[in-house]
Amino acid sequence: MSILEIKDLHATVETPEGTKEILKGVNLTIRSGETHAIMGPNGSGKSTLAYAIAGHPKYEITSGSVQLDGEDLLEMSVDERARAGLFLAMQYPVEVPGVSVSNFLRTAKTAVDGQAPALRTWVKDVKGAMDNLRMDPAFAERNVNEGFSGGEKKRHEILQMELLKPAIAILDETDSGLDVDALRIVSEGVNRAKENTEVGIMLITHYTRILNYITPDFVHVFVGGRVAEEGGPELAERLENEGYDRYLTTAN
Repeated sequence: MSILEIKDLHATVETPEGTKEILKGVNLTIRSGETHAIMGPNGSGKSTLAYAIAGHPKYEITSGSVQLDGEDLLEMSVDERARAGLFLAMQYPVEVPGVSVSNFLRTAKTAVDGQAPALRTWVKDVKGAMDNLRMDPAFAERNVNEGFSGGEKKRHEILQMELLKPAIAILDETDSGLDVDALRIVSEGVNRAKENTEVGIMLITHYTRILNYITPDFVHVFVGGRVAEEGGPELAERLENEGYDRYLTTAN
């Protein structure tokens, strides 16, 4: 059982107008096997939360704590956080020219586990995961995210998650830019990873459509840099019908 505990987290970012506080006291706990949907309007701080936890240098943590299984994540480098069991699927994955998907995946697996996977087993695992995500075998020899469609980028992120087997996965708008077929396939990958490894999932999204395929255990409404309300799947249904106006009025 792994536990990610976020307590009273505050974070700032530098803007042309000066230092701006984005996270204003976030409290959230995610355990193995749980799916937490983080929903909110644009500019509410959802992606900032993801990147701050992962260690992006753009964001400065000013107070609060983030612990994974009792260890202080904020004292770790980005690679140490990954080895501790944290995974981030980015909203906008970057291109890595000159590095093939196959080399990238094996290098990442070696770095996270501390040893290279047995080649025969690894090849089988990669092929199986790619088959599940409806990915052409030739995909493995392409450069990471170079010329990838939106759907290919998101499938690649889920492929990484399936192979790296993190304790906690943060999925930042994994549904962004996906057509219906790609959304279903990516969602199946998330559900498969949860079933096979009991990964705890923080699923950041604007819309409820991905929740038609991935049923959350908890829904958190994120507005103004903090959690404004929490509930179960029924809360997502209410947001679909009512939107975020009631929270924005309160926040203002």
